[in-house]
Amino acid sequence: MMFFSRVRIEPGSLAQIELLRILQGDVYAVHQLLWKLFPSDPDAKRDFLFRQEFEKEQLAFNETRRGIPLFYVVSERKPEAAPRLLMVESKEYKPLLKEGMRLQFDLRVNPVVARSTEGKKHSVKHDVLMDTKLSARNEGVIDKKEIQKRMQNAAAHWLIEKAALHGFTIETSKEEPGLDVYSYQQHLLRKKGNQNIRFSSIDFSGTLVVIDPGKFKASLYAGIGPAKSFGCGLMLIKPV
Repeated sequence: MMFFSRVRIEPGSLAQIELLRILQGDVYAVHQLLWKLFPSDPDAKRDFLFRQEFEKEQLAFNETRRGIPLFYVVSERKPEAAPRLLMVESKEYKPLLKEGMRLQFDLRVNPVVARSTEGKKHSVKHDVLMDTKLSARNEGVIDKKEIQKRMQNAAAHWLIEKAALHGFTIETSKEEPGLDVYSYQQHLLRKKGNQNIRFSSIDFSGTLVVIDPGKFKASLYAGIGPAKSFGCGLMLIKPV
């Protein structure tokens, strides 16, 4: 059984410095915060995906929470509200999927490509966008708009290639590109003992077509791409 949850922070529950870390995009702080939803087995391996958004809707007259973090969580265990800290709305997650179904989607991923390095046994993962930027500069391209276009195209191509492995295709046509690429960010997680972690994220939105319901459902549950511990991989879907 899987669960889909919407998680809100209780107003005034976080210390100012904690809230500031989250608002500044410290995904490690978010990861630590969301573990509080699963207190029954603190030593368990991560069995949830999450995505951070921000509150938009008006909750009551003259009362809004615009700019306050909001989280979507897909998990194997049902999350528990953390009193005076986190509020949770959960439901069983059983998407009804059929071959040929069209869905709108939003997805935040960490796009990487594995490349062999001379003298090393294992391939090294590279940020797709930075890899493309470096290649363009090595070719002598200096126009920023052209480099940006190449980076966006490389990201789109990465997802289109991955799609079939996850049971879907991206709907595209000459009239409707079908895929928006935006919000590229580079993250640096500062941890104790000089064990800093660097990764990037980029957002996609568009329309997909389900080609293998079983594979697609597995991807909705398990996520797409790396950096799942840090807010990447969870796909949000809704009917077209």
